[in-house]
Amino acid sequence: MRTDNIKKGRFRINCADRILDLSEHPVIMGILNTTPDSFYDGGTLQKKLSGVDLDRALDHALGMIRAGASIIDIGGESSRPGAELISAAEEIDRTIPLIALLHKKTDILISIDTYKAAVAEKALQAGAHIVNDISGFTFDNDLPCVCSKYRAGVILMHTPVKPDSMKWSTGIESGGIDIISRVSCSLRESIARAEEHAIDDIIIDPGFGFGKSVAENFRLLGQLSSLLTLQRPILAGLSRKSFLGHAITDPGHEILPPAERLPATIAAETIALCNGASILRVHDVEAASQSLRIVETLLKTE
Repeated sequence: MRTDNIKKGRFRINCADRILDLSEHPVIMGILNTTPDSFYDGGTLQKKLSGVDLDRALDHALGMIRAGASIIDIGGESSRPGAELISAAEEIDRTIPLIALLHKKTDILISIDTYKAAVAEKALQAGAHIVNDISGFTFDNDLPCVCSKYRAGVILMHTPVKPDSMKWSTGIESGGIDIISRVSCSLRESIARAEEHAIDDIIIDPGFGFGKSVAENFRLLGQLSSLLTLQRPILAGLSRKSFLGHAITDPGHEILPPAERLPATIAAETIALCNGASILRVHDVEAASQSLRIVETLLKTE
């Protein structure tokens, strides 16, 4: 293992006049979904009748912070394959009250998981610091302008299609250009699009599980360090993804559900850290924090 990869891709990112310091060690981003239909934890923070249970959502966020999260990523629209698209108004209703409450109660860095300019602007006004765009500035042409206006940090992810047209990871190759080249080229274009709007505080995300086969996801994980040539910190979102389920399920059996994929997730996240990831986006903050400590301890023994 090349431990020099662990030390690369470490930067200080301005996030709406707050600093995300990645120069010393990687950090954990905790996932907080306010959706009723996310692939793993959808609906857990919804009230029985309608809307988001703010008290429960706040408690969940505070628990992740205590467990070691440096960023809380709040999303109001599911990005699982086949998910139904919702309006910006509904997404705002699901996320903005929680962002405002979390901003009031803590000083944690807050990320809004959206590709919609209208949602991002409301979130940044309510106290968010980062815009996490699964489309890499390709779904909404107005989003770069909003991010630039509020000097937000941005996460630009690779995805070939919108979630409602996407399929779960399978053994079927996407075809055409090699996955590493395809992701790298797409992220370069996203970075260029951001720079055209005077945005330089950029984190890149290869988009594990988004429009990629099982084999492509594993090639991407194994060669993640190749994206360090883009000279931006890398976020790895591997938590309980379906391609991990395929790898740990015996042939001929039904794929293991997300609830049974934690050990596989920890293994994949450790590999990502060793291959240069600076941020882990996770459901299980405590487990990810332990992986991070192991990798950092390894560095100290050299």
